[in-house]
Amino acid sequence: MESDLRSIGELARDSGLSISALRFYDGAEVLAPARVDPRTGYRWYAPGQLADARLLARLRRVGLPLADIRAVLGAVPGSGAARRVVDEHLRRLEDGLADARRELSLIRRLIDQRESLMTTTPAEYRFTVPAVGLAEALDAVRFAVGDDPGLPVLSGVLFDLDGGLLRLVATDRYRIALAEVPARPVEPAESAVPAESVESAVPAVPADFAESAAPAASAVVPVALADAVRALLGSAAGAVELALGAGTVHVTVGGHRIEGAALDHDYPDYRPLVRLEPAHRIGLPAAELRAALVSAVTSSLPSGPHGAACEVALLTVDSEGRFAVAAPGADADGSDDILRVAVNRDFLLEAVPVDAPGQLLLELGGPITPLAVRTADRPGTFSVLMPVRLPA
Repeated sequence: MESDLRSIGELARDSGLSISALRFYDGAEVLAPARVDPRTGYRWYAPGQLADARLLARLRRVGLPLADIRAVLGAVPGSGAARRVVDEHLRRLEDGLADARRELSLIRRLIDQRESLMTTTPAEYRFTVPAVGLAEALDAVRFAVGDDPGLPVLSGVLFDLDGGLLRLVATDRYRIALAEVPARPVEPAESAVPAESVESAVPAVPADFAESAAPAASAVVPVALADAVRALLGSAAGAVELALGAGTVHVTVGGHRIEGAALDHDYPDYRPLVRLEPAHRIGLPAAELRAALVSAVTSSLPSGPHGAACEVALLTVDSEGRFAVAAPGADADGSDDILRVAVNRDFLLEAVPVDAPGQLLLELGGPITPLAVRTADRPGTFSVLMPVRLPA
């Protein structure tokens, strides 16, 4: 009976949503009316839909994407699915706020330099990191450095100091590699750190260093300089002192020092690119993945850098969660695969070096979304690859 229903105007008034918004959400299959008059097309809503409309208004207010709003309202009560969607959205908002704080910290420094009319020398940040950790980080990202002459900023490794972490980043637009190393500040009175034990030279990061906005600096280190630093590290233990700022990079290992100019380019904002929401997480030994990729039947497609041909393999996940590497032309008829992702086989092999740790975590989202390769014991060190679009 219409007497038991709310008109669209009444629901709009009681929920805080406009009439046009209610019409939109009906068309988007988010909140459909309980009854539509077949003659006039007028929408009527059941009493119980007011709670959904009020929830919808609040979800809209916090910027929840349409697909997530649909998931929240359509979740089975008591399943916890709606809460997980909201918690994930909160995490994204917190990540975005953290990014904004970092950018504003750098913006303040740029404003200070601009207002000083260059009468003062730009700040240089000095800190130490474990030599072994820096060597491993350089090894973990070196393969992803770009070589496109039209994109000179990608021909280096980003050294991004963020509180108590030094993050190394490299990308050629087709893949991106990241690695993290714990960092601690060097007080002005300190001298270059000698090569002692990592434990004594790099203690736990002080809280004021991790929380302060001041120790945030970055430099794009040319690949030749990054390679020279790696050679200087060799198999050194102990601590390494680095200095970033004023367009230069200084690295001191024991009694040896190397320095050079940073690339004068702004590095792309990599953070949003590595926040993935995978649909499948596959744990498997690194040796098993390498063996499957090496022996896989591949197809040569023009999907590599600069349009060059590359060998493409197909990663599959079936309804039981089993992972396999198949030929790109494999017929899907009769298969119970629920996910098929084509990748540049050589790129994926480079992301899984021969000396990779025993267990890997492969994160797959979909056929056109990035995939990630992580190690179980180093969550901050991982690679992200763009999939390859197969011909129709």
